[in-house]
Amino acid sequence: MFGGVILKKNPNLLLHIGGPSEPVSGAMGAPHFQYFCPDKTTRNPLTLQPSNLPTFQPSNPPTFQPPSVVSDLQKKLTLYGLTMIAVGSCIGSGIFVTPAQIAGAVPNATLVLAVWALGGIIALTGALTFSELGGMFPKSGGVYVYLREAYGDMVGFLYGWVILLVVNTGALAGLCVAFAEYLKIFFPDMSSDAKTAVAAATMLVLTGVNILGVSVSQGLANVFTGLKLLAIGGIIVAGFVFFDPATVQLDFSLRHGVPENLTTAMLTGLIGVLFSVGGWHHASYMAGEAVDAPRTVPRAMFFGVLIVLVMYLLVNLAYLFLLPLDVIAHTPRVAGEAMSKLAPWGGKAVAVAIALSIFGTISIYTMSAPRIYFAMAADGIFFKQLAFVHPRWRTPVTAMLVQVVWAVAVLVFFRGLFDQIITFVTFMDILFMGLAGAAVFVFRRKRPAAVRPVHTWGYPVVPLIFVLISAAFALNTLLERPQQALPGLGLLGAGVVVFWVLKK
Repeated sequence: MFGGVILKKNPNLLLHIGGPSEPVSGAMGAPHFQYFCPDKTTRNPLTLQPSNLPTFQPSNPPTFQPPSVVSDLQKKLTLYGLTMIAVGSCIGSGIFVTPAQIAGAVPNATLVLAVWALGGIIALTGALTFSELGGMFPKSGGVYVYLREAYGDMVGFLYGWVILLVVNTGALAGLCVAFAEYLKIFFPDMSSDAKTAVAAATMLVLTGVNILGVSVSQGLANVFTGLKLLAIGGIIVAGFVFFDPATVQLDFSLRHGVPENLTTAMLTGLIGVLFSVGGWHHASYMAGEAVDAPRTVPRAMFFGVLIVLVMYLLVNLAYLFLLPLDVIAHTPRVAGEAMSKLAPWGGKAVAVAIALSIFGTISIYTMSAPRIYFAMAADGIFFKQLAFVHPRWRTPVTAMLVQVVWAVAVLVFFRGLFDQIITFVTFMDILFMGLAGAAVFVFRRKRPAAVRPVHTWGYPVVPLIFVLISAAFALNTLLERPQQALPGLGLLGAGVVVFWVLKK
């Protein structure tokens, strides 16, 4: 029954409205009415025509609305768990390998740390900007929701389209191949086909595990992100403890190693930094399953970026303590090289740490992005089957399975090409992030009275910095690397066509 209402004409009678879920006589699913006295000793079936219905006032007003699939998700993500998801999404393999690229661009210890600090601050402006949006829209899908609410269905759809078709699935394929590659330290004879099989199996197994419930996903994120932080912490401690000024002559002055075109060099180095600190917004995708989401999601993104920034600065300082700067610039595996100096098994230990780090990131990616496709389906702009929530595990199982099937297809059929595919649309991903950041200004103008549990600190300067830097990177990619950016525009064009087809 939907509820009870008191008849104005006779307050001693209670009228109950029944629905399709109750046994009724007559047409299947037709509403029926029963009245009875408060002592419930008299119950008589009564058939009423709409024209003969008396006016009534609800004593317990029933809420007539379509069932919400979003509410079927379980709200079990805590602030700690969501922060670990934000941190784990950032820390993959980047911090262990990109320092070489940055040291090559700016061969000066102070500038190296400055580039890492700058990249972290840019990410921090993004987290501060998104904190207001996360508080306003604590729904599954995160960035997708911000874009759809600010600019309409099409922009939201295009973001999810790009994430599903290339960005997240391509990243998953690349991460899984990298994970299999690091396993070769234990299985040196692993063939190319075996490596592909291991990569595909990793994706499938982690998707299957994450389908079992958000509590399971949270536990995995907590464990593997904790292991990542422990591994980085071990390198930091080793650097500070075993620093030998006689072996590594560290110079923080700006008298040497300053590039002639400093701005260009800093921007070049910044690419690797932004690659390494990106991913914190994955926490927003899980907002629909967070406890007290309006407060938890903004804080998780902010704390996540802050933790990553501090750890990255400290571990780069440790690299500088253990290896000369020119060695760092020419070492593709900086962390392994640094630890090998301290112990013969140091390189293998780092390889294991990187494999575990990548494994944890794969787990988060198989869990988080499907919430975007799920939210799109729930909003009626994507295939409705993707909004299905498993009745027992309360996870968007169809959305998760669709993602992993397509990711495996990318892995198998585009083997050796997915790195380039990701590069093709990187500038679109950055552009969408900039658009999402600009939504803060849109909502301040269009919805000034909206409830904002969190206000962007430093508004309007902080969000403006994030939006301008995002736009500059997207525009620079379009102008300097059109062969990589134009396929991304083509992908968006195809997405527009698909959007209108689905809408019809």
